[in-house]
Amino acid sequence: MRLSNTARYSAFVALASVITPVWSASEADAPQNPLKEAYFGETHVHTGVSMDAFIAGNRLTPDDAYRFAKGEEIMVNGSLHKIKRPLDFAAVTDHSEFLGEAYSLMNEGVAGYDDDVAVAFREAPDLETALGLYNKYVLAPLAGGGDPHPEFFQGIEAIKSTWKQNYEATQKHYEPGKFTTIHAYEWTSAPGGSNQHRNILFRDTNLPDMPFSSSDGSDPEQLWAWMQTHRDDGKKVFAIPHNSNESKGLLFAEASLTGVPIGKEYAETRASMEPLIEMMQVKGNSEVVPNFWPNDEFADFENAVSIQKFSGRGFVKENFVRYGLGRGIKYNAEIGVNPFKYGFVGGTDNHNGTPSNVEEDNYKVGSHGYADQTAAVRATSMLEGEMLIADANPGALTGVWATSNTRGAIWDAMLAKETFATSGPRMKVRAFAGQGFAGSYDSYETLVIDGYAKGVPMGSDYTGEEAPQILVWALKDPIGPNLDRIQIIKGWYENGEMKDKVYNAVASGDRLKADGSVEPIDAPINLSTGEFNTEKGDPELMGVWTDPDFDPAQQAYYYVRVLQLPTARWTLYDELREGVKYPDEVKREIVERAWGSPIWHEVN
Repeated sequence: MRLSNTARYSAFVALASVITPVWSASEADAPQNPLKEAYFGETHVHTGVSMDAFIAGNRLTPDDAYRFAKGEEIMVNGSLHKIKRPLDFAAVTDHSEFLGEAYSLMNEGVAGYDDDVAVAFREAPDLETALGLYNKYVLAPLAGGGDPHPEFFQGIEAIKSTWKQNYEATQKHYEPGKFTTIHAYEWTSAPGGSNQHRNILFRDTNLPDMPFSSSDGSDPEQLWAWMQTHRDDGKKVFAIPHNSNESKGLLFAEASLTGVPIGKEYAETRASMEPLIEMMQVKGNSEVVPNFWPNDEFADFENAVSIQKFSGRGFVKENFVRYGLGRGIKYNAEIGVNPFKYGFVGGTDNHNGTPSNVEEDNYKVGSHGYADQTAAVRATSMLEGEMLIADANPGALTGVWATSNTRGAIWDAMLAKETFATSGPRMKVRAFAGQGFAGSYDSYETLVIDGYAKGVPMGSDYTGEEAPQILVWALKDPIGPNLDRIQIIKGWYENGEMKDKVYNAVASGDRLKADGSVEPIDAPINLSTGEFNTEKGDPELMGVWTDPDFDPAQQAYYYVRVLQLPTARWTLYDELREGVKYPDEVKREIVERAWGSPIWHEVN
């Protein structure tokens, strides 16, 4: 069943233009859509306030980042640059570590600004010099058990001053109904090189005086305890882990970082504090990799395999989100709680201060300052301690189904996990699990009304005893290619084993066969221009899929993956525009995608 002709697509675009909110002066006045609209935004970006971004040449502020997110042209890495389309929302997530140093480095006239070491940091002419200073004044003292703060650090008041500046920029750019800003930061712990980073997002302006950093506590349990203290004080906050692909198997581990086996209290706390996980960003897609999921024909996507050459971060199955979802179900069977019941978001981890600069053909200034600012550098260099730059990507987007473009509505939708991630394009994806869905719908509105009336949305629990019908819908990016197919990934726990399977639910052009297979679509890009195929695929897909292997006594998760037709990768655009040459094994063509947050079958 499909809603895939051009006329239907045009009609939906017209409908969307009617229900898309316009600017309003306050949250209360912002237009509401009870059927919810998809808002696209950034949940992970760094400005010059982050020390690692500063030493790589970034001098932009949160104010600059929000202006970029709203569509303004900004000077980035020595070039004027702008995003193709404004965002609906953004959260600037500068590292909480070294916020005090940022105050002295970036504010002329304040204490510490003229210190010789601060001047040396600020005037470093290249990345090599800056990294040398960082190693000397930060990393070496830290490794030796000393104070990691350089001599120009002015203490807690400097941290509070930077936090206050970030607050002011976030407030300044909030336009309810038009553009939402979210108060946020990143807690950046990496014990033994294992990425344990979390982005911390607040619902409103009830904020702590200063953020909690990994210098205050490097164990996630310490972070959660700090968060709980502030929740007890009325603050609304949650955390989003990212880069599980760099976690050395510890993000979805069998024990806490202190070595205590995961028990019910730990699982309940983690589930409460972390409703979402970042599926993809500049440093790779964390869903799956082919060597552990050989039966997933689309697993080979932006895996950033060269991560394994740095910091001892070899790939293990426990690094990946699909494993984490399965391990969560297994924990639920063992202790009655699922600590990894994650919805999905996407981010960039961009260190240029340029939120969601994710289009492949707009990746002209890279994402990490001096490290990748030109095509010549990108073709031959590495991102220090991380990966080969050719293995990086522009990053991912977060899509949120919310009733309005306001802080409260977007944060609440995130907490409810009614979210999806895309690898960059602005595809929309929606799914409901329930019973009694129609085979076709005369309008998108009717489909959504039926979805809520007869089922539960992405991020929710399905508790029926019959095999769930999953109503799936996807719409292409208005400036991108058509869609190839919608897949449903199911995971379950059976006889002591975690299992998963990929099902094709809907395919363009009636290519879905009775046995569930889909004939591959032949729609290659033009390698001489980067142009994609505009004839094949469908702009909109819809279907109702019923689990053919359902066991009412078996807990399971289901998430939607939407694939679009192939497009040119940023590396091809570098070669076409700049005349550089990447190694033959570097991809020039990719299949961009979207991931809908899971729906869990819970056994009563």
